[in-house]
Amino acid sequence: MEDLFKKNVAWAESVKKSDPTFFEQLSKQQAPEYLWIGCSDSRVPANEIVGLMPGELFVHRNVANMVVHSDLNCLSVMQYAVEYLKVKHVIVCGHYGCGGVKASVERQRLGLIDNWLLNVQDVQYIHQSFLKDGQDSAELISKVCELNVAEQVVNVCKTNIIKDAWARGQELTVHGWIYSIADGLLRDLGVNITHIQEMRAKYHVAVEEINKRYS
Repeated sequence: MEDLFKKNVAWAESVKKSDPTFFEQLSKQQAPEYLWIGCSDSRVPANEIVGLMPGELFVHRNVANMVVHSDLNCLSVMQYAVEYLKVKHVIVCGHYGCGGVKASVERQRLGLIDNWLLNVQDVQYIHQSFLKDGQDSAELISKVCELNVAEQVVNVCKTNIIKDAWARGQELTVHGWIYSIADGLLRDLGVNITHIQEMRAKYHVAVEEINKRYS
């Protein structure tokens, strides 16, 4: 643990060297334009992926980047980000090789988390006609990772938090991205929604593109 404190000191010193007033300014307020809803996986560090410093990205992470309507933690983060921080973009970002998605697809028994992963199985059920029996396991997991992002974008858009923001004319776009640990790059899945009325059409186009990629 001592090593972590040493690394913290080195990091703080390097930041202050490049910008002596950074922490002074950061302590006064946070004004991010982005809310990131991502996976808890330690290989997917939100700020580093998009090259942003502390204070520039508001973050919520959970297993398999889920937006569940009974999850008060996630909803509280969303409400604070949208209504008080006035973020302009909500980014749902999944990643290939997600352990939660893999466990769901392979019907692994892991304990308490099995209840949470029922939400991923719901995604598989919605898209069962597109998930082929005998499909390559890695390919199937990647496909479900992408479909899961599309579904969570819809879940974000359907919350009163987002619908009310759009109703009052707040500038806000919900995005669906996926990250590749293999090369460090992001892919835009095409579900970029700026109003509830365009949600269904953009969702269906995105799902069609995902299915084409793995057909």
